[in-house]
Amino acid sequence: MNDTSSGKGPRSPRGPNRRSGPNSQNSSGERTRSRSGKNPRSKPQDNSTKRTGGKLPQNGWQSRRAAADILMRIVHEGADMDEALASSKFFDELEGPDRGFARAIASAALRAFGRIDDALETYLDRPLEKIDPAVLSLLRVGCAQLWVLKAPSYAAVDATVEAARQWKPASRGGGMVNAILRRAGREPEAYESLPASRIWPDWLSERFSSALGEETTQNIAMMQMLEPRIDLTVKSDPEAWAQKLEGTALPSGSVRLPTGASLTELEGYVEGEWWVQDVAATLPAQLFGDVKGLSIGDLCAAPGGKTMQLASKGAKVTAIDLSEQRIEKVRENLERTGLKAKTQVTDARHWRPAEPFDAVLLDAPCSALGTLRRHPEGAWRRNDKGLDRYSGLQIKLVQAAYDMMKSGGTMLYCVCTPLPAEGIEVVKEAVDSGKWISKPITPEEVPGYEHAIDDFGGLLSLPKFDIENPEDLITSDVFYMARLEKV
Repeated sequence: MNDTSSGKGPRSPRGPNRRSGPNSQNSSGERTRSRSGKNPRSKPQDNSTKRTGGKLPQNGWQSRRAAADILMRIVHEGADMDEALASSKFFDELEGPDRGFARAIASAALRAFGRIDDALETYLDRPLEKIDPAVLSLLRVGCAQLWVLKAPSYAAVDATVEAARQWKPASRGGGMVNAILRRAGREPEAYESLPASRIWPDWLSERFSSALGEETTQNIAMMQMLEPRIDLTVKSDPEAWAQKLEGTALPSGSVRLPTGASLTELEGYVEGEWWVQDVAATLPAQLFGDVKGLSIGDLCAAPGGKTMQLASKGAKVTAIDLSEQRIEKVRENLERTGLKAKTQVTDARHWRPAEPFDAVLLDAPCSALGTLRRHPEGAWRRNDKGLDRYSGLQIKLVQAAYDMMKSGGTMLYCVCTPLPAEGIEVVKEAVDSGKWISKPITPEEVPGYEHAIDDFGGLLSLPKFDIENPEDLITSDVFYMARLEKV
């Protein structure tokens, strides 16, 4: 669960701290923003669209400008994707497919951010920090089109160069954008020769490599490079729903939608027959087996996907979350799907039910490093120092779950991160306390993820790349999960 409180290879020359994140400190230890919170090289006001009287006719460059603006708001102003989309007037001016394309370009640039920058630096005679932010943002989105989205060179280059000419903050850089992107199209090896893990800041790739090994680290990075698909959990008959929605029924029972599906227009949305939930996130609730009639506490429950899974199978669920705003999202999802569950806004560390639960699902707050393919900006919005705080909270929540349950009850512990300190090490500490025993996950319970079960009986939903049969790859967020029984 996301925290709600909030590879190796040759290196290119770089600024002192760029690889630590876009809003990192400079060599003197100062933040790269002014006292007002603005970037010191902030863009001047752009009035280039006022003369159009509102919505613009779309011929390609507007989507590139919007993508660059979104990216600049994330990289230079510290916004997340949702904030950047909401605040970009250029994105707001787009309509229909152009909006989706702008977001796809910005997302692609973020998914490959570090690797794009490393390759860009080989073409330049100055550090990236010396390039105007608007121009640099256009270079990044141009390269993302060429290298990540594999757009035709003529379309990507021409439209991005036109965006530079039309966008006042970048208008003086049109020649540079043209020259660099044409070279990027001719010489993609500057990007392709880099290890996949160069997409991340140095500290993160090193943390992954140390904990998981180099091969697994590169596999996670390669999976992040793929555009994430949308998975649905359906109340019943996934094969039939896959056919209705022109999707694919996955082995574990989820339905994967085709690229570009518009959710609210799909059959079954209004009727509440399904909800969006990554396939890996569905596994913990499935590992309880038959839950009909059982009382189950869903700790840290928002936005409610697992609550709905359990309720749809007949469990008596109490969804617990610290945030009123987040628990309201659970209520909205329950109302849309017509499912029933109790909700409780409280700190799960200190709350206890009137009657002990038969079982508990604990989706603990964590670093969320397993969801970077959907939220790639997260890699650049944090640093190594903040990760170690999670395990203490997770251990306290495991103890709280113990106090909420009947003896012999089952707890499913899960976190959306591959780091052992937040996953298997927390579970081992729980077992070593003598209060829990492990109930190993079996291959038959997790079709498609048989390879992901570890020696301890837990599961880490890592990708499995088969070079000869790439279509067999099941991509998903990276979750760790384990099943324990209260002694």
